[in-house]
Amino acid sequence: MSRPAVRAVLLALAVIALDQGAKALVRSSIARGDARDVLPGLELVNTRNTGVAFGLFAGKGGLVVGIVTALALVALLVFFVANRTRPVVWLPTGLLVGGAVGNLIDRVVRGDGVTDFVKLPKWPAFNVADMAITVGVIALIWVLERPRVRHG
Repeated sequence: MSRPAVRAVLLALAVIALDQGAKALVRSSIARGDARDVLPGLELVNTRNTGVAFGLFAGKGGLVVGIVTALALVALLVFFVANRTRPVVWLPTGLLVGGAVGNLIDRVVRGDGVTDFVKLPKWPAFNVADMAITVGVIALIWVLERPRVRHG
């Protein structure tokens, strides 16, 4: 396996572990539907999201969400293979795969949606996987938009 692939896999595994660990901690310490104030404007909650990141497609059924997730993962892996020589391409790949798999684990294992727990004012609750996906998209745009350096 190439060095970028190893980095992407290790980052994805780290995201999955952090996401699943945080969700388990929230489920064990905050009753479903309850909230705890952490800082002004920041709450920890225990809620379920049946949609994708930040509640998109909520209530559309697991099949639609599963199809969207599967298509996104396939497209991302094809992109990674085709662009594995781009500098830092492992970063968005690891973040996006880790985030998608972290939320997919909840859907498969728990069956009642994804555990979300970070709540900001006027914003849907989210989790570590959602944060990784968001940062991964920003990193992907950066990787795609930065100029390629030509050698020779």
